[in-house]
Amino acid sequence: MKIALWIAQALLFLFLLSGAGMKLLMPIDRLAAMMPWMGQVSPAFVHFTGFIDLLGAAGIFFPTLLNVKPFLTVWAAYGILVLMACAIWFHVSRGEGPIIAPNLIVAALAAFVAWGRHKA
Repeated sequence: MKIALWIAQALLFLFLLSGAGMKLLMPIDRLAAMMPWMGQVSPAFVHFTGFIDLLGAAGIFFPTLLNVKPFLTVWAAYGILVLMACAIWFHVSRGEGPIIAPNLIVAALAAFVAWGRHKA
């Protein structure tokens, strides 16, 4: 069980960190070429979501890794669930339902981590 939780946390960390890196470091026009919604919202919103992704990545991995307030990993997992629910709502409201698969996968991983780490 612990190995599965670590794998889920590592996947969440990598997914969120890559999203944060893209949103915070890449030019908006390049991002919009990959994901059109990023060119249709304000750059501040894109950067804000990148910052939230960065916080989620740190929170899902480091408290447990460093054994410093590991309960924060559970809170981070719940936060990622809320983030993914908002992302799903955002995309569905824009008629982009077919692209929510990654959000659903991330939500499932976050739910697993929240459940598994809460039990521990």
